[in-house]
Amino acid sequence: MKKYCPGLCMLMLAGIALLTGCGEKKAEKKVLLMATEPTFPPYEFYEKGKVIGIDADIVREIAAKLGYRVEIIDMKFDSVILAVKNGKCDIGASGITVTEERKKQIDFSLPYAVEGQVVVVPKDSKLAKIESLKEDDVRLGVQRETTGDAFVTKSLHEPIRFDSVNLVLAALHTGDVDAVICDLGPAKRYIATHPELTILEKPLTQEEYAFVFSKDNEELRKRFDAELLKLKQSGKLQQIIDRYQNSPSK
Repeated sequence: MKKYCPGLCMLMLAGIALLTGCGEKKAEKKVLLMATEPTFPPYEFYEKGKVIGIDADIVREIAAKLGYRVEIIDMKFDSVILAVKNGKCDIGASGITVTEERKKQIDFSLPYAVEGQVVVVPKDSKLAKIESLKEDDVRLGVQRETTGDAFVTKSLHEPIRFDSVNLVLAALHTGDVDAVICDLGPAKRYIATHPELTILEKPLTQEEYAFVFSKDNEELRKRFDAELLKLKQSGKLQQIIDRYQNSPSK
């Protein structure tokens, strides 16, 4: 019969504890920092204190496959690309349109949605045609630093700029603007519960949305794209989009 050795047992227990601790450390998921401006339903918005929406769900789905947990950083839209470019965040997801100008600063993922810039006006508005927006006295509202902002400034005239799509749409109710140029998805979701508003004619533009990555983070972008492609091919991506586009804002 072997003799009981308290010292040896304590040493063995310490070794087991150390191994267990190491196992727990390895099991911890890495953090993926996502920059977004969460006032852009159905793509990103707050519900019960949590950021949800098309973009947030896609990123969480793919991050889980890649072994990450997602931490969402709330910021203004015009800071999202800069935060990714400077390495402060890993991915930008805020209904971001692919443009050649933006490609100079950051890299885009595969496109995951197609949207367009539309004109929203009150139903009793005299602005019934796109051509009527060119008049200098028509007050056009846009979200700052968006493609809608760029289009209006270049093709129509100087707009009135707001920090979020919700603020610019709310300005229609107060009469601070006569018309709003914004993305079709948020416009449709907003007017679903604001029937006094309507969308004019066909979209002014057609655009592709994609996620943004730093040019120094090519490996992450490639891994993300591989999972995004799988989501498209499986139909899961469209399910996520349909879930939010078919649900009116509250």
